[in-house]
Amino acid sequence: MLDVATLGTIALMASGTYLTRILGYLALRNRALSPRMRHVLDSVPGCVLISVIAPSFVSERPADLVGLGITVLAATRLSIFPTVVIGIVTTGLLRHFLGG
Repeated sequence: MLDVATLGTIALMASGTYLTRILGYLALRNRALSPRMRHVLDSVPGCVLISVIAPSFVSERPADLVGLGITVLAATRLSIFPTVVIGIVTTGLLRHFLGG
């Protein structure tokens, strides 16, 4: 069962991701945006996600560090969905076999 703090964290992260996505469009809705600016606005939710993942870079657990490396490698080659699946499955298997 999830506790209140976990549910609150999930809700706040979802809200933060949604707000960063929508506020840029609302603030700039009456302006003509260059392709570069559109790309920047599309990248903002990924930046929020990175801020959630970043603490894993300082993990002391070998399974997490290897899983993170494999996920970063997958991210350089694949789109977001396969990368997330590979990251979750890889880290789960590594935690199971290496201990975690």
